[in-house]
Amino acid sequence: MTATALHPSAAPPAGAPVLLRLESIEKTFVGVKALKGVSLELLAGEVQMLLGENGAGKSTLMKILAGEYTPSAGRIVVRGHEVAGLTPDSAKALGIGLIHQELSLVPALSVAENICLGRMPTNRFGQIDWKRAHELAAEAVGRLGVAIDPGAEVGRLQIAEQQLVEIARVLEWNPEILLLDEPTSALSDAERERLFAVIRRLKDRGVGMIYISHHLAEIPMIADRVTVLRDGSVVGTILPDEADEERCISMMVGRSLEDQFPKPAVSKGAPALEVAGLAAGKTLQDLSFTLHQGEILGIFGLMGAGQEEVAAALFGLQKSRGRIRINGQDRAIRTPADAIAQGLGLLTRDRRQSLVPMLTVGPNLSLPWLSNRSPWSALQHRREGEEVQRYIADLKIRPATTTTPVRFYSGGNQQKVILARWMSSGAGILVFDEPTRGIDVGAKADVFTLMGDLVQRGMSVLMISSELNELIGMADRVLVMRGGRVSAELGRHELNQEALLRHAS
Repeated sequence: MTATALHPSAAPPAGAPVLLRLESIEKTFVGVKALKGVSLELLAGEVQMLLGENGAGKSTLMKILAGEYTPSAGRIVVRGHEVAGLTPDSAKALGIGLIHQELSLVPALSVAENICLGRMPTNRFGQIDWKRAHELAAEAVGRLGVAIDPGAEVGRLQIAEQQLVEIARVLEWNPEILLLDEPTSALSDAERERLFAVIRRLKDRGVGMIYISHHLAEIPMIADRVTVLRDGSVVGTILPDEADEERCISMMVGRSLEDQFPKPAVSKGAPALEVAGLAAGKTLQDLSFTLHQGEILGIFGLMGAGQEEVAAALFGLQKSRGRIRINGQDRAIRTPADAIAQGLGLLTRDRRQSLVPMLTVGPNLSLPWLSNRSPWSALQHRREGEEVQRYIADLKIRPATTTTPVRFYSGGNQQKVILARWMSSGAGILVFDEPTRGIDVGAKADVFTLMGDLVQRGMSVLMISSELNELIGMADRVLVMRGGRVSAELGRHELNQEALLRHAS
């Protein structure tokens, strides 16, 4: 039986005009076929949720619609008229706006400059009207229910704040077809609900939206229809009341996902990392904990509680105070090279900070090997080639090629490349900072399986996450933070959402 027969398309709501029609869209990258005959329709006033594993082709499809990629084949019809040769400018002129998963902001510019980029207000002398620019920016982020300083440099904002600026920037020019690629991946529950209120207002105005998400719980909150991609093809389109978790997962991965949190039982070993009085930045005031060999220690807090700065402080990316002991020895970690030399590895919450996107898997994997080597040392090409082949096979990295730049990999596969880097480096302590941000349920299960394998080998994992169910499913203990300090320590048998939120707030 075919996928289409198993998952028949849902009938669109009667009477709504078709804003966008895709017919048999295909896209090929360097021998990899990312899209295979994708067809779908978007109606006015509709939120169509697009689901699929990382690598299914969701982001590629959005970038084609935004004019960033050119399709290899197929037709794009906007409001009944076929369009060809889309560019970012022509897509914008057609009323198509894309909110990227990987932010497209200019980090060195201010909030106001990013929001008004390309259309800065001017006074009667032709000079930039900075007062008006700041007013427009404040109004744009204010419509999302938040207050962010228009003069703040975007690169210095927290990831959640950058995400909100990205959303505000696109919404400011009133697109009629809005593409949202994981817009809530870095947002708190309160911020997500404010965004959903904005989306509902846009629906009332007749804006059609394609909404990519890995949060299946968002389907009944916001979706009118749900379309699922798998391996570059449309599996089917269903209505929200048909889109229960088991059916969606089955459509996405082609199998049921019975155990999302494969947590092995591991005996706790000797202390691997001891931290006392760690302080950094504006929010991390005083953090003390002990992480043991074979343990997954979780850290949870609401936005601004200080957990956002823990990883950078431990890895030497941010100036910090406090005492750090590794395997019983006091260590001074002032730079990432110091951290790598002491056996630490870091998965950052923003993958762009961890990868060199124009390079292939090999150079990205071998970067830690260079941290304490002389500039005149020979590169270890043979070792790199062997390690790449090993980890592509072990971690099921796709595409399984050594010649494709990692910028063409999905978010989940990029995360696997970073994991392979630290496993190859011999790191004994891994800091996972929001390890599942922007990856799908199948890739999440793979990451959790790898975490379990790592602690079974005697490694130690510090898991900083805002995903309550993931902490409950994987952590041996969780430190709850509030006001830059630990407000509670909960053992595995004490972990539940109510307890975590109560201590966090």
